[in-house]
Amino acid sequence: MIILIFMFFVSCTENSNNSADLVDNKNSLIAPQGNLDISKNYYAEFNTDSGKFTVELFDDLAPYTVENFINLSEKKFYDGTTFHRVIPGFMAQGGDPTGTGTGGPGYKFDDEINDNLSHDKAGILSMANSGPSTNGSQFFITFSPTPHLDGMHTIFGQVVSGLENVMKITPRDPFSSSEPGDRIIKINIKNQP
Repeated sequence: MIILIFMFFVSCTENSNNSADLVDNKNSLIAPQGNLDISKNYYAEFNTDSGKFTVELFDDLAPYTVENFINLSEKKFYDGTTFHRVIPGFMAQGGDPTGTGTGGPGYKFDDEINDNLSHDKAGILSMANSGPSTNGSQFFITFSPTPHLDGMHTIFGQVVSGLENVMKITPRDPFSSSEPGDRIIKINIKNQP
């Protein structure tokens, strides 16, 4: 288990050299500024190679993280990226434009850990990171309860429909697989499911 956790953190490390070039191609991305209207409800509809699923975003509990995710989604940052790291029974990780586990948007922002949220079931959406306050664009969705991640990763959503399609995401080890992972075709942000 310790090796698995270590590999999780190592694979989430952002390589700023790779992501700097990508920032120019993604319309001058900036870290979240606290401009999200939290009086609204937000949902992310994922269209992927494994099918569609919808995530309710917890804008009232993690407003900066949700703002970041919405901004990147609306700028099409995630379109065409893959689930580059998928461990059966654990989670599917995506959001890296390089597909290697080292890419990101070119900035980092602080954690929003909430003691009222837990990785207590399948379908929890959280930020992947390489340590405290190193959030960027990478995220993961759990396949099962993973309470050992509580307090280390910002939870900012939960799958509300299509969990069966999340569970169909093809396993992939970025260290040994030469094939790309399942693709995120598009993420649409909506105000209702």
